[in-house]
Amino acid sequence: MSAPFNFSAGPAMLPAEVMQQARDEFLNWNDLGISVMEISHRDPAFIRLAEQAEQDLRDLMAIPDHYKVLFMHGGGRGQFSAVPQNIAATDATADYLNCGIWSDFAIREAQKYVRHVNVVGAAVQTDQGKAISHPDSWQLSEHAAYFHYCPNETVDGIAVHEIPQVNAPIVADMSSNILSEPLDVSKFGVIYAGAQKNIGPSGFAISIVREDLLGHAQTNTSTIMDYTVQAKEGSMYNTPNTFAWYLSALVFQWLKRQGGVAAIGELNRAKAAKLYHYIDQSDFYSNPVHPDYRSRMNIPFLLADSSLDNAFLEQAAAAGLVGLKGHRFVGGMRASIYNAMPMAGVDALVEFMAEFERKV
Repeated sequence: MSAPFNFSAGPAMLPAEVMQQARDEFLNWNDLGISVMEISHRDPAFIRLAEQAEQDLRDLMAIPDHYKVLFMHGGGRGQFSAVPQNIAATDATADYLNCGIWSDFAIREAQKYVRHVNVVGAAVQTDQGKAISHPDSWQLSEHAAYFHYCPNETVDGIAVHEIPQVNAPIVADMSSNILSEPLDVSKFGVIYAGAQKNIGPSGFAISIVREDLLGHAQTNTSTIMDYTVQAKEGSMYNTPNTFAWYLSALVFQWLKRQGGVAAIGELNRAKAAKLYHYIDQSDFYSNPVHPDYRSRMNIPFLLADSSLDNAFLEQAAAAGLVGLKGHRFVGGMRASIYNAMPMAGVDALVEFMAEFERKV
């Protein structure tokens, strides 16, 4: 049986080359006769891997020297609490743009650690679909400790394609769009991402922190979530998730072999354009997001007759297309087409959608 195309939103598919290399090295990494999971994180061989992984990520994202790259615990949700604890005082104000469900979770977490969480704007329903309130309507705070937003919301398939123009340090939850297109890191104070979409296994996270934001952690901040401590200790204050770090390192190397972020960004645009074009020309399928705010990573779509949803999913799985069920909060379908999804997967999905529409 050939491998299916996995459209899961996360944990998501990893590049086949990476999985094959990890399989081949599983019991004998670096010719040491043992697995990378069995070696100390203090061993010189693993230290070299960690240093190379950081350098590869810096190269891919053109991360300036005055930013620290941290390999963290707890996935994206862990950063929901780490951000306010590290860069805002307890009596501070933090601005949040509520782009959707994951933004809402981040807001609720921040409310535990700062006195005033100001929601400056939110997702809205328009005649052309779901969108984000226009920046002219945002109620920004005069002295916010930071401005937080999620450029790509996986559940609703909403994306903010322009970096917000605000005075406060910008914090971005890029769990589902990091490394998917070129980005000017210097525009941000903190970029963080859960690993399980474009980087590696779940439970791992990466935080990119501008150095001037270090050293301001709240007194009760958990030590393993303290950016300053982790920066000082090379992300090894305690034993890190070494296998996730190793797999992430392989993904970074794979991405370099694909031509880097610019090349993968062009491919991602082409994949999304092909799927949206098919949806838009069909009367049987529809996308609920305003065209200006459509995600290139997560593409939700609805069938004209929702009673056919189960049949669609069953027949798609039989055709080797898995992970298409929409999030339980919104229903419908969702195709997540992260970096590892080849154009062939999108082609196969479009072909199946056309055949399903024809048959019913």
